[in-house]
Amino acid sequence: ILGDTGVGKEVMAEQVHRRSPRTSKPFLRLNCAALSESLLESELFGHERGAFTGAHQVKAGLLETAQGGTVFLDEIGELPMTMQVKLLRVLEERQVWRVGGVRPRPIDVRFVAATNRDLAEEVSFGRFRKDLYFRLNAITLQVPPLRERKAEIRALAERFLELGSRATPQASRPALSPEAIAQ
Repeated sequence: ILGDTGVGKEVMAEQVHRRSPRTSKPFLRLNCAALSESLLESELFGHERGAFTGAHQVKAGLLETAQGGTVFLDEIGELPMTMQVKLLRVLEERQVWRVGGVRPRPIDVRFVAATNRDLAEEVSFGRFRKDLYFRLNAITLQVPPLRERKAEIRALAERFLELGSRATPQASRPALSPEAIAQ
């Protein structure tokens, strides 16, 4: 899923999941830019007890816990090159190796990835693996910026007013003025 920051890529990913046969299974999110490389590996693949300092118990990774569902990899363009190699292997083999593990664990997960980067350009500059790009790029969805979807602004504004009025006690829900609607 491609689009500018804040355009609604995660909402689109959730809709892909909800409208699929996997809807009753987990929808798990991971922001690839928010974690250090070592933490990212443990979060995705899990780890065995004693695999590293602080690994006091076995932990299933995100890919195992999403069994049958969807994993949303937000900001995939930020994924470090070494993690790209490991993710590619998971996509090809449909199994994960926990950090410190001695055997693979099969998984059945749909991957949905999102970025605001031009991954084809990142590939050409050697910052993103070409083989991973082609594995992830089975279907591309482009979410246009709100400035190109002006017809949606009123519905969004109404929804935000509704949500905001639920959060704060007041006698009546605020409404959009005719002047605001005309803008």
